Amino acid sequence: MGGMNPFDLNDHDAYARWRDRKLANRPASLDELIVEIADPARPTPTERDAVHRACSRANLAIFVTSRPESVVRQDLKALAGHFGLRRLNHNEGADDDGVTVLAVAETAQWRNTYIPYTDRPIHWHTDGYYNRPEEQIHGLMLYCETPAPRGGRNALLDHELAYIHLREQDPELVRALMHPQAMTIPANQIDDHIERPARPGPVFSVRDDGRLHMRYTARRRNIEWRDDDVTREAARRLRALLESDSPWIHRATLQRGQGLICNNVLHDRAGFENSDEQRRLLYRLRFFDRIDPHFTAIA
Repeated sequence: MGGMNPFDLNDHDAYARWRDRKLANRPASLDELIVEIADPARPTPTERDAVHRACSRANLAIFVTSRPESVVRQDLKALAGHFGLRRLNHNEGADDDGVTVLAVAETAQWRNTYIPYTDRPIHWHTDGYYNRPEEQIHGLMLYCETPAPRGGRNALLDHELAYIHLREQDPELVRALMHPQAMTIPANQIDDHIERPARPGPVFSVRDDGRLHMRYTARRRNIEWRDDDVTREAARRLRALLESDSPWIHRATLQRGQGLICNNVLHDRAGFENSDEQRRLLYRLRFFDRIDPHFTAIA
């Protein structure tokens, strides 16, 4: 970024230049971010460039394959690798290959106590907001094997636009959300055993490469915001943006053969209904890496 930091609250000129470029390149609709990829395991240079362009504008791309019947989980990992996404987060719900199956869990499974494995709505969040600071999720891929017969729509918001929204209102709102104790995820305790300790951390932070990272959940229960007026107001205004009909928010229901690749943008999921004949099934891949705009091939 040429030595200038647009996320430095004291660097007004760098921020203004970055903001103007960001808003000038903002896609008017999700259609501008759709990329057809014939073979996810072997995207062509043209297809890779199209994904990079979409992500440079909105931190996300929707990819569509014309042969969904031939796509296997290994192909999704290969596709991610073409964009520098290699370090998979083997979270508790993931299979041995690091890929997580998102489907309604049977009542006897431990997964049914966690909302991603149910048909209930999921509030706005970025993935892995409860992870340790050194294990933040920077890249995310979703792929639809089978959509729900009804519902399951996702809403998507580039986290850089959320940053602009708040900074334009009052830079102090951003400063509050950059505090290292802005948002704490309380400990996860089952009986007398602590499965995960409390995890405080900022909402907005700047990576070593100068890129903006966001860690957030709109859950109202079991979230502890820093106890000061500015932080509470920042959280309120961010939630108001997410609950609005802002044109910055894109909405879509992934269909069979469609996927999302992104820099862990803000997203939610509407509730859905399965049928006996059709049950929603998506694959999720979480990465410690961010999409590398300069990465064009697997070494």
